[in-house]
Amino acid sequence: MKNFSVFILLFVSLTNAFSGNVDTVFVQSRSMNKSLPNLVITPDYYSNHKDGFPVLYLLHGAGNDYAEWLRHVPDLKDYSDKYNFIIVCPDAGRTSWYFDSPIDHAMKYETYIYSELVSWIDANYRTIPNRSKRAIVGLSMGGHGAFYLAFRHQNVWGAAGSIAGAVDIRPFPNNWDIANRLGSYAQHPDNWEKNTVINLLYLLNGSNMTLLFDCGTSDFFYDANRRLHQMMLERNIPHTYIERPGGHEPNYWKVAIKYQLFFINEFFSVN
Repeated sequence: MKNFSVFILLFVSLTNAFSGNVDTVFVQSRSMNKSLPNLVITPDYYSNHKDGFPVLYLLHGAGNDYAEWLRHVPDLKDYSDKYNFIIVCPDAGRTSWYFDSPIDHAMKYETYIYSELVSWIDANYRTIPNRSKRAIVGLSMGGHGAFYLAFRHQNVWGAAGSIAGAVDIRPFPNNWDIANRLGSYAQHPDNWEKNTVINLLYLLNGSNMTLLFDCGTSDFFYDANRRLHQMMLERNIPHTYIERPGGHEPNYWKVAIKYQLFFINEFFSVN
C-alpha cells in the first residue's frame, strides 16, 4: 500500500447530540487536492488504554454522506463500545461509486480511502495496522464500494461486508451518475465490465477474504446479489450470504448492520 503524506485540517467534536467518542475529522486528499470529512467513533475503552484497536470502515450509499450511518443507526457508538473497535465512516461524495474514475481524474475515491485515509487513521489513532484487524462494510453504493475496495486491495482489508449492495452495476446504465464516473456503457463498455464487483471474483483465491453480504428479496439489487452468491458457490469462494424479506429501505438496513457488526467482531476475535 502506497504511503501518502496526509494531514488533518480540522478536528472537531460533534455537537452535544452525540457522545464525545464521536468525532468528525477532515483529512486532506493529495490525489484529489481537497479535504474530506470522516466520522470516527471510538469505544469508551479507547480513552483509558494504550492498546491498539481493530478498525471497521463503514461506507455510505448514493445520495448520502459520511453521517448517513449515524442517522440511520444512532446507537453505532454503543456497538463500538460493545465490540471494542473503531468505526470510521468516510465521505465519498454523493455518487462517487468509490472508483478512481477513468474519465474524471478529479474523482479518485478509491485512492483516497484505501491509501490516504487508511494511512491517516493508522497514524492518528491507536489502531492495529494489519489486514487481520481491518474490515470494510457498506450499504448500497457503499456495498459495491466495500467489495470493490476489499477485492482490489486485499493487503489492506481482511474482511468485507455488503448490505443491499450494487454488486453488479451493468443493469443500471442510466442510474445514480455511474455513467459520469465510467462513461456511458455504449461508448465505454470495458470500463463497466472491469469495474463491476461481480466480475472481480477472479481476484479471490478462495481463502484470502472473509465475506458477508445480504439483500432483501424485494430489493432492486436482489437479483445481482443472488447471482454473486451462485458464482461464489461455483468457484468455491467461502462466504456467508443472507436473504430475507425487505426492500431497499432503512428498516432493512438497521437490522442488517447488526448481523454485519457481529460478523466483523467474530472476524477480529479469531485473527
